[in-house]
Formats: sequence, C-alpha cells, structure tokens
Amino acid sequence: MLDKILVPLDGSELSELALPYAEELAGAFNSDVELVYVCEPEESKYRHMHQLYIEKIAAQVRIHIRAYPGREAGLAAKVKAVVLDGEAADEIIDYADKNDISLIIMVSHGRSGIMPWAMGGTAMKVIQRTDKSVLLARAGCPQADAGKLFSRILVPLDGSDDGEAPLPYIKEITRKLESEVVLLQVVAPGQHVHTVGGLDYILFPEDEVERTIAEARQYLEQAGKELADTKVTLKSEVKTGNAAQEIIDFADEANICLVAISTHEHSGAGRWTLGNVAHKILQAGHTSVLQVRAPGVKS
Repeated sequence: MLDKILVPLDGSELSELALPYAEELAGAFNSDVELVYVCEPEESKYRHMHQLYIEKIAAQVRIHIRAYPGREAGLAAKVKAVVLDGEAADEIIDYADKNDISLIIMVSHGRSGIMPWAMGGTAMKVIQRTDKSVLLARAGCPQADAGKLFSRILVPLDGSDDGEAPLPYIKEITRKLESEVVLLQVVAPGQHVHTVGGLDYILFPEDEVERTIAEARQYLEQAGKELADTKVTLKSEVKTGNAAQEIIDFADEANICLVAISTHEHSGAGRWTLGNVAHKILQAGHTSVLQVRAPGVKS
C-alpha cells in the first residue's frame, strides 16, 4: 500500500515541503521514492539544469531516509530521480499509472525557480483526475516536527463503506508510526428542501437528531476496530452542523496534522456527500489532506 511514493517537484522550496512526508514513510516502510520534475515545452533548454536539481534532491532524500530513527543499519534508500517532458499534470498522472505508484505526495502551492508551473493548479488537476491516493501538504501552514507528521490524524466518516476507504491506509501507517487517530462523524441538524418560496433549510425533529447521534457513536466504535493491533491511540467525536466546516474547525482546534478522507460521492445516510466535503476541505482547509479514492469511483 505504501510500496512506491511519487513526489513531483517544480524546483521551489515550497514544493519540497512534500519531501519530509515521503522521507518519514520511506524510512518506516522502506518505500521506494520517485522524484519527478516535469519540463514543460517552453523550458526545454533548461532540461539539464532540472536533471541536476532533481538528482541533488534525490541524494539528500537518501541521506534523510537512511538516518530515520530505528531504520535497519545498512538498509538502502531507494530513491529515483526522473525528468519528464510535457504538461505537468498529464505527465504526473501518466507516470503514476505506468509505474504502479501507491501514493502521490504534492504541495498545495509552489513556484518554479526558472519557468514556473503553478503547483497549486497542477496539484488540483492531479487530485481530480488520478485514481491514485494523494497526500496534499499545505504550503504556508505550520509544519509538524520531523518524525511527527502523522502524529495526529483526523478521519471523517459518513457511515458508508466507501467512506471508510482511508482506514486501510491509516492502519498501514499506524502499524509502525505512533499516532492519535480521531474518527469524526458530522450529523446534519436538518436538510434543504424545495418549497413554494424557494430552497429552505428545515430542521429535523430533536429526537431524530439525538437518535442519529447515538447511531453515529455506535458506528464510530465499530469502525475503530479496523485499527486494532496498531500503534494508535483512538478517539471518536460526533459533531452537528455543516460537515465541511465542522471538519475544518475541528482539525484547527485539535492541532490535527493530517485529514484522511474518501472522495466517494454518495453517503450511506444520505445526509452529506464526502466527495463534495473533500473538495471543500481541499479548497478551504488549513491542514494537510490524504485523499483516498473509494473503490469503484473513477476520475
């Protein structure tokens, strides 16, 4: 599940904020790391410089992975440096498909040192079109200390099987990395309905909301069993309100390092769709996001 990690870089320090995530996972799981620079047509004359840059970064990443605490002495760090030619998002997606990449790690914004391609726009194109899981690190946000990038993980769930798509990834991560994981479900207090006057928001009866909250607590307790036999400290929370905003607010207040969410489109309870919520969190959230495409959901 974490065998091969792809990190696209654009020559900027901002894009390199993805590297500590790859180094921590590779150090713990002996993952292959593949660093990719996409040379777009207008900068082809600088290709040799980009090759030197990516090879230099690869050498540094190898050193960092070998120095990872608890890593077996003498265990090689498998880091590959690649320069591709073409349009950035297309090349990244194509490379990930052809090379059986397990996880793509990118930064939300970046700027190339010579001929810029917008890492922010490229990252969003990749997220929208790839079938691979993507970890989006936030540029401009406080970074957790090295070795603690996965120390507090929030997993929003909606009660459906597809919504649980991130749990196998979290189980894999917490097999070797100690982490506090919070399972969160947001219960809607009402719903929008079409009326004669337009679109109105109608509150559910209080007893119905209370019953849904109780069911959510039971569901989260059951879902948490997926993380048994790991190094996890497990908590669960049920909130009421707008799903995306509640998730963003909770992540900020609880100092969450990573939000892991499914991209599927239909919730089991019919209250909110994780596809829409994930999009809002990517656009408005302040925390790094691991986005996992649910089985059967195509880009």
